Amino acid sequence: MSVQLGHNNLRAPVKIPGPIVISEPLPGVKNFGFAGVRQVADRRESLKPARVIGQNRCHLRLLEHELRDEDRIRIRSFAPRQFAALMLKPVDQRCAKLRAFNEILFHPFAPVNSYTIAITPLQAEALRILLQDQGFEFVVRPYTIFFAQKAKLSIAVYEKGPKVVIQGKDTEEFVRFYLEPEILKEARVGYEEVLQPEMFKPHFGIDESGKGDFFGPLVIAGVYVEREIARHLLSLGVMDSKRIGSDKRIRQLADGILRTSGLAANIVLIGPEKYNSLYEKLANLNDLLAWGHARVIENLLMQRPDCNRSLSDKFANERVIQNALLKQGRQIQIDQRTKAESDIAVAAASILARDKFVRWLDTRGEQLGIILPKGVSGAVKSAARAVIEKVGRDALRTIAKMHFRTSAEVLGENANETTT
Repeated sequence: MSVQLGHNNLRAPVKIPGPIVISEPLPGVKNFGFAGVRQVADRRESLKPARVIGQNRCHLRLLEHELRDEDRIRIRSFAPRQFAALMLKPVDQRCAKLRAFNEILFHPFAPVNSYTIAITPLQAEALRILLQDQGFEFVVRPYTIFFAQKAKLSIAVYEKGPKVVIQGKDTEEFVRFYLEPEILKEARVGYEEVLQPEMFKPHFGIDESGKGDFFGPLVIAGVYVEREIARHLLSLGVMDSKRIGSDKRIRQLADGILRTSGLAANIVLIGPEKYNSLYEKLANLNDLLAWGHARVIENLLMQRPDCNRSLSDKFANERVIQNALLKQGRQIQIDQRTKAESDIAVAAASILARDKFVRWLDTRGEQLGIILPKGVSGAVKSAARAVIEKVGRDALRTIAKMHFRTSAEVLGENANETTT
């Protein structure tokens, strides 16, 4: 028996007999007085006792019913009271595409920790040379042409194939920036333009080198990129300079960056003597960095006056840079964020700055006849003492940052009066 809705009385004669959904088992008065002809003819006693639901049509339990003919419209379905998993919220189509290609392409939502691919003997030999340049340690392993490891990354080239198996935390980075561009000579399309659209819009990327090194200058570099430039830099394998352990590789990338068509670059080198003088006046490293960043941005604006945005790593209040630029009548959006080196323009700037810094150290070291190490290690202190012994205490000021505690240690001064 079916239910005849109160507001549909005049259409009762054309009702389809035997409705599939029995939403109210118990008949009401209206069922006797307004039943259609076809309803009376097709009525019969239910095979199963019906549940008493009452008159609450809006209650969700009315959806808990059994179908008389579950395959009536030729659609495969779950058994009654069995529910399929449903997405509660629609997702963007591009996210679906990312998941669909996840098995063959890399993206930051699913880091790749293992990678295997067949290579030729010539590629295997080229890979060996690359790993040697990168400082990998080679270990003898059975069934391999060679096995190399460095930090948390291991690379094995097996005789059968041959094939290369890369494993470890930095697998994705090595494949994308070394194996593909330098060995396979084949770059796979990534998701950068989908996930980081801002990176492909016109902007300046600013970064520095030498900030944490006792010897050498402070170098601030800036690079202008737009879509085509960004794509080219990615194909070169440009990445944050701190992830590149080889000075040779830094120089190769720097040369490639500067040869990029349409790219604008500027480098400001603050030598140790100038650096020490400015630090004594400002007494704050962040203010000194802001001053250097402002100079680079101002110089880049002379080459690309239509650029309206600059990005750099977070180190100080953006207003410090903006105020320095406003004094020169310049206005630009200053963005700062942590890990800004993931942006291709900032990464390119970091490489140019590092290359300039390393070249300065090498040149000055050759002039002194003393190797000037990076950082603030024990080797740095030994080199500083060698410089003092060879050319005198005053010479230290021309090659080192004097507010570092290292200067006090090698000069025998009170370390409490200086800061690192």
